[in-house]
Amino acid sequence: MKLLKKPFHWGVATSALQTEGASYLDGKGPSIWDEFSLRKGKIAGGHTPEIANSFYYRYEEDLDIVQALHIPNFRFSISWPRVLPQGTRNINQKGIDFYDRLIDACLERGITPWVTLYHWDLPLQLELNGGWNNRDILSWFSEYVELMLQKFGDRVSNWMVLNEPLVFTGAGYFLGIHAPGKKGMNSFLSAAHHASLAQAVGIRQIKEHNALFNVGTTYSCSWITPFSDSPNDQQAAVRVDALMNRFFVEPLLGYGYPVKDLPFLKEIEKFYQKDDETLLKATPDFIGIQNYTREVVKHSWFTPYINAKLIDARTRQVPHTLLNWEIYPEGIHSLIHKYAAYPEVKNIIVSENGAAFPDHVTGNEIKDSQRLSYLKNYMLHINRARMDCSKLCGYFVWSLHDNFEWAEGYYPRFGLVHIDYSNQKRTIKESGYWYKNHILNQKYEDKIQHEHQLFNTKEER
Repeated sequence: MKLLKKPFHWGVATSALQTEGASYLDGKGPSIWDEFSLRKGKIAGGHTPEIANSFYYRYEEDLDIVQALHIPNFRFSISWPRVLPQGTRNINQKGIDFYDRLIDACLERGITPWVTLYHWDLPLQLELNGGWNNRDILSWFSEYVELMLQKFGDRVSNWMVLNEPLVFTGAGYFLGIHAPGKKGMNSFLSAAHHASLAQAVGIRQIKEHNALFNVGTTYSCSWITPFSDSPNDQQAAVRVDALMNRFFVEPLLGYGYPVKDLPFLKEIEKFYQKDDETLLKATPDFIGIQNYTREVVKHSWFTPYINAKLIDARTRQVPHTLLNWEIYPEGIHSLIHKYAAYPEVKNIIVSENGAAFPDHVTGNEIKDSQRLSYLKNYMLHINRARMDCSKLCGYFVWSLHDNFEWAEGYYPRFGLVHIDYSNQKRTIKESGYWYKNHILNQKYEDKIQHEHQLFNTKEER
């Protein structure tokens, strides 16, 4: 049996916009999602994040649940407009005080905080000034990062710079289905280039502040399979893989954008300035991969730029979640090895993985057998990867509790903890209790393996 060589970080993840609520209270400025959610027809059910889970007021209760479930690591994001309401300059002390209390409350409970700096809630004022389409965002972001390091760097050592840049640039600046609702290829490419620069800027800035900090950034990724063995479908899968899985990580690692496999990316060069090829590169301590499904790809002459289309799970009649995402646990193992093959990647953390299914409420019990089955099956491949990939060092469930799921509103529930939105009552689901037991069992097995390794080392001597 192969022995484990490094600590493994079991955790759970959330984000500010999706959970905090208090959107307009205690000096917080509006975000692009606060404004976007007020536009007619943009969010399912007309929902808004104004109240969400009231995490801003109930964080201690939620951290008590994290502690009770023996989850040692808690990933959350800081709301940029809560600490800098206009995006720059004027600090909102009440916002700083909230995150001071949150971080201290984590540490008091023996929970390690993992801070995501940007999880999509750009200050609205910065978007009015061009947002991710304006190269000035690099200086705005750097100012924000520096403030966070000054205020919280004495207690936080684990940092994630951006959350899923392909999603917030693609859905928000190309398709227009996410905030800020912009459309068009030029909008997308400029936002994407500036986000690529920002991830490198953030990593370098944090490491310069303290070289011992554990710094990375996170990517949405899906295992890509061609619909058939035809050359057209095979090449379509290569293009989709370049867009979904390589577009942002390869510039960071020094390879540049995958233009060879995705020729339309050549147009991104119009947004280059001097030394950008060097500025795009940084050295993360880890990358976070966020995997929920796989995509099956077919060639399509009618799809511009990429000439490919995704064949959805219902059409293929395969098991799927509430959001029509295929349940394909083998994909997470394949993706871990895909990213581990980059020599520049030091460590890999699965920073999000989970599923939305209907919950069945019976009194004070929440039966979520489909989510439980999903997590068990994915965990088989996580544990397999722990044995055969030395770079894998963490896994975070998405998410701690049900929350505001962007354009889908409150309909899809991903949480280990059920939220009754009529009264904000928290109830741990069956999957939450299972995850607790899984963590405890894994810690015990890791301890036994470590002791076995020490014993063998002594025997060899």
